[in-house]
Amino acid sequence: LVPDGVILKPTGQSVVTKAAMEPVWYLPEIARRFGCTESMLRQSIFLMTNGMYPELITRPDIKIFLPPIGGLTIYIWGDPDTIPDEDIELTCRVHDECNGSDVFGSDICTCRPYLTHAIEECIKTAQRGGCGVVIYFRKEGRSLGEVTKYLVYNTRKRQEGGDSAQNYFRCTEQVAGVQDTRFQALMPDPLHFLGVTKIHNFISMSDMKYDAIVSTGIKIVNRIEIPKELVPADAQVEITAKVFHGYNAGKAYQGIDKDELKKTKGREYNYEAVPPSTMGKKEETTKKIIQEQDSGVVSD
Repeated sequence: LVPDGVILKPTGQSVVTKAAMEPVWYLPEIARRFGCTESMLRQSIFLMTNGMYPELITRPDIKIFLPPIGGLTIYIWGDPDTIPDEDIELTCRVHDECNGSDVFGSDICTCRPYLTHAIEECIKTAQRGGCGVVIYFRKEGRSLGEVTKYLVYNTRKRQEGGDSAQNYFRCTEQVAGVQDTRFQALMPDPLHFLGVTKIHNFISMSDMKYDAIVSTGIKIVNRIEIPKELVPADAQVEITAKVFHGYNAGKAYQGIDKDELKKTKGREYNYEAVPPSTMGKKEETTKKIIQEQDSGVVSD
């Protein structure tokens, strides 16, 4: 990236417009969009939340519902007023939160490098006179949550044969019962709120996100895959499995077949070599005291 003093400062800081949204559902409209009655929608939410919101049933006069799901943040590089203009280049990424990678740099997935690549492309687009948009959804661990995600990571690394692309999605199913709980049908809404009708550069390989966006009438011209050199070694498992199961391969990831799926392995961990925890040391000390007492030795 080359600083221009307007979009990108010499200090490396970029000038960005930010907005945040929290989900608010107008139940009659949500029901209309999904082709069901409002009563059916209310009953479904009531049951799926284990009765947490009795007002869904007892107060049909209340049409607004605040769903117990995360919100989103929008980052815009360039002039936001140009977003609705289809003749002005628009680069966009819809990114789902991954705290371990995005913030702390875990290399088990492509989340952080793909996000940073998208930010770079957004800045370049803005420098060319266009606009760049990143929408950051709070859908940690495919909306399964961080605890479940770490259980999946643990399963992947400890399974017989080690971490492999062949078992990538299977491990999630073993832990959570499903591969993914993200609900993409409402995902394009923020794009429409911004006035987006055409995305020139979509920085994503996700078939689910692509299908959800274009199904609402937004045109996508180019789908940009993550450059291969940005994918960490341990994340080869993820990218190989996802491309094999439907991610847009682009030009960089052609030729991923069953053989490639079988041979792609992740980093191995020697769990036996992990030093004992503080609790483990206390347990060893306790055992030693007990053994000494059993043998008639008094321990201080």
